[in-house]
Formats: sequence, structure tokens, C-alpha cells
Amino acid sequence: MAGITITGIGKRFGATVVLRDVSLTVEPGEFVALVGPSGCGKTTLMRIIAGIETADSGDITIGGRAVTRLPPAERDVAMVFQSYALYPHLTVRENIAVPLAMRRLSAVQRLPVLGGLLPGARARRRAIASEVERAAAPLGLAPLLDRRPMELSGGQRQRVALARAIVRRPAAFLMDEPLSNLDAALRVQTRREIVEIHRAAGVATLYVTHDQAEALTMADKVAVMMDGALLQISSPEAIYADPASLQVATFIGSPRINMLAATADAEGRVDVAGLPVGLRAQAHSALTLALRPEALRLAQEGLPVIAEHLEFLGDGLLLHARHAPDGAAVIARLEPEAREKVQPGAALRLGFAPERALLFGADGKRVAARADARLVTA
Repeated sequence: MAGITITGIGKRFGATVVLRDVSLTVEPGEFVALVGPSGCGKTTLMRIIAGIETADSGDITIGGRAVTRLPPAERDVAMVFQSYALYPHLTVRENIAVPLAMRRLSAVQRLPVLGGLLPGARARRRAIASEVERAAAPLGLAPLLDRRPMELSGGQRQRVALARAIVRRPAAFLMDEPLSNLDAALRVQTRREIVEIHRAAGVATLYVTHDQAEALTMADKVAVMMDGALLQISSPEAIYADPASLQVATFIGSPRINMLAATADAEGRVDVAGLPVGLRAQAHSALTLALRPEALRLAQEGLPVIAEHLEFLGDGLLLHARHAPDGAAVIARLEPEAREKVQPGAALRLGFAPERALLFGADGKRVAARADARLVTA
């Protein structure tokens, strides 16, 4: 049975529609990243799955159980927040132990001194302590168990929050932008740790982020959300190379995908500003030709551009240019040695293999196209 299944979830706050008929399945052991711009409804959907918010319509199943009307405590999910949400007066050990103590110890057994003297309390406390140490060890928290949150770095606090979620052994993990407060280097390290934790636990994980790099590098599947609706759910490779709409194509990818106005004549030949680009499609008076920066290269024939400036990246070079006929911005990712051939203000040609181009109609949806015998590249 699916780890998490949400069907037809709708939510509005007053006159504002936040979620529009959202359906999504996260299989057992699967890592799904929900990515989209701020305000698109990602966190609201996460809170609805956790039971913190109530949906206006739709159903939720977790671990094969219908949980739509259950309170958060009965949904068997562990949630990791952006803000860590640690208890400042408790040690790392005690913070991690909180969900186990709440489940296994009575209110009296949880008392600091008296609780440990009650029948059965010591054995339960020893079992909890053992599980806490097992959850802390893979995250490098063993030497920090007796510290308090104020004595930890941001990355260490995030690991404590992860350990607290892991120790519960839930039916599903919900992670709401857990790396947003970390610096760039620590984000890279921690996202690797999260993936390793997920694989070891084998639990369905839904990970909310606005950072496409996190979504593409961590997830088995990526779900792209905008304006409260899911636009596409697919593998990271398909989301990047085969986007279903112009919205997805422009949101995913850094630098942003290039977009040029194009048309297809009665015979289906696609051209940009009168230049055939080696594609055939159904006749359209208004098309958008989209090209990833890495699909472009310097050529003898191709799109005419005027170079504006260069960005040296060490292993590559970003050429910022303008499409000569209409002034549209164009970015090409070139080899470092191209720096000797390109100067600001120079008139250049950028070629590409037609099969790497994407076509979209006036409605933003993909238009089927095939490569023609005539190529743009020299």
C-alpha cells in the first residue's frame, strides 16, 4: 500500500484559493520533493497531510489508513520543520527522546525524580535511551547528547530535529524546507545525510522546498507546484529535460532556460526570426522555442547574438548575450577556452542540436516536434 496518498485536496482561505484539486502518491520507501515558488501552497499541503490544517475537500491515506479526519497525533507521521522546533531547556538526548517518552511513559512516569521510581519506568527509560543513542550515532550527535540547543550550531540543531523524527519510526516523514536556515556548504552536506537517513529508514518521505537544486539532487520524483496546483510529477531527469509546460521549464534550471519567439509555417517548418531551426511541428502562428544554456555552442551558423558579458565559473563559462533580431536575452554555457574567442560586443552565432530544443504553444503547453534533416549547427 502507498505510504502517502492524497486525492483531490482543496483549500481556500476566505476568497483566496490556496490548493486546487491536488492529488499525489508517495510510495513506501520513495522520496518525493514538492518544489515551487514561495506562496504556491506547498507548506499548506504539508500541514494538511500532518493534520495541522483541515482541507476543504479531498482525502488522505497514510500507511494504508484513511486519516483525513484523524488528529495529528494519530496519523503516525514525523515532521521536520524549517525552524528546528527544539525545546531550549532540554538536552539533545532529551529532545530526541520526547516522542518516545510521550508514547511510552505515563504523565507520572515522566516526572524527573519520582517517575523513575515507579514500576516499569526504569526499564522503559533504558529502552528509550538506547533507541536515542542509535538514532543519534549516524548523524554524528553522540558527543553532543548532553548539550542544549543554544550550545549547538545551526547544522547540529537540524540534525537533532532529524534524529527526533527518525526515532519515532513513523509511517511517513514530512520535511518542510529543513535546510533553509543553513549556509551553502552545510546544505550540501546535510542533504546527503537526509537522503542516507531516508534510504536506511525505507519510509515514504515528502520533502517541501523552493530550492530546485535540493529537489533535483535528492528526490526519486519531483512534483512541481504553482498557484496551488500540481503541474507535473516525474523523475528529476524528466522534469529537467522533458517539462510538460513552459511554467515548469522556466522554473526548473539555473541559469533559466532561454526562450525565443518562433513560428511554424503551413508545412510545419519552425523558424526564429526567419531562420529555420531544424524542427518540424504542426503549423502555429505563435510558438516559444526553449533551449537550456548547455544546449547552445559557438557555431558558424545558427542564432545571431551580440555578446554582452561573460561569467567565469572555473569549469565553464556563461555567455550573456542578446538575440540580434529581437533583443531577447540569451545565456549559453560554454567551455572555459571559449573565453579567448568571445568579447563583449562581438557578433556571434549560437548553434544547437534540434533534438535538444523544446517547443511550447501560446497556451504554454508542449508542442510535439521532430528534428528535420537541416540542422542549425555548423
